[in-house]
Amino acid sequence: MTINTNSIVSITEANQNFSRAAKMAEQKGHIVVFKNNRPKLLVIDLDKEPQIEMSEDEKLEFVAARILREHRAAFEELAR
Repeated sequence: MTINTNSIVSITEANQNFSRAAKMAEQKGHIVVFKNNRPKLLVIDLDKEPQIEMSEDEKLEFVAARILREHRAAFEELAR
């Protein structure tokens, strides 16, 4: 993968101002987050980036599965 130097964000900057990093990803299609001067994370705009093509339903299922996985204990408690 070729990295455009205009789409690089440090992990500190992304952490302190994620909304700015997200806006950059929306404008450019993706950004690369560097940690210790090495590429660590890729933030992509799923609507623009052809690397991951998902229908709207697939996007919802993906996010829902992650939320359920992360908060399983809370959902099980609510189900009682």
